[in-house]
Amino acid sequence: MFTGIVEELGRITQIDALVDAAKVTIQGTLVVSDVKPGDSISVNGVCLTVVDLGPDYFTADVMAETLSRSSLSKVEVGSPVNLERAARVDSRLGGHLVQGHVDAVASVVSIDPETHWTSIRFSLPATLAKYLVEKGSITVDGVSLTVVAAGPDYFTVSLIPTTLAHTTLGGLVVGDIVNLEVDVIAKYVERLMKDDAK
Repeated sequence: MFTGIVEELGRITQIDALVDAAKVTIQGTLVVSDVKPGDSISVNGVCLTVVDLGPDYFTADVMAETLSRSSLSKVEVGSPVNLERAARVDSRLGGHLVQGHVDAVASVVSIDPETHWTSIRFSLPATLAKYLVEKGSITVDGVSLTVVAAGPDYFTVSLIPTTLAHTTLGGLVVGDIVNLEVDVIAKYVERLMKDDAK
């Protein structure tokens, strides 16, 4: 479980393509400071398991299912990535509950810089529209964000300079692909409502 508060901007340093998977090595000094093999790290919103690590990097196996459902299939050596260690139960929850399970990918539709923030509109798969509400939470590439507006095929967020400077979201351009994870609580409520209606 994660919070969507990015701890470090890491970088892909090696990708080894396998038959139905990939082994990815990621540079990130802070996130490896207290992890061990078997621990989870969110990489652009995808929960990956540490299989090997050094003083400033970790390696993770990424199976074909993950590659087909996320933007990790598009990363290259040198690509920046948002990193977050698994949440601790004895600290503040700064964002919202994030599982690191990507629901879909979306593309950047428009970017509108304002005086003190930047508004970004993303496409939204129709199957996810029901989970988004104005002022609700969504995770974009592992970053916990507040929904400013939501329609049947889009949503908009406003990003402050700190978010733009310390995450990959500041480098987005129109057409870029991002990972989306909707609020898991909304999905559980939907399931409970369906079960109650039977």
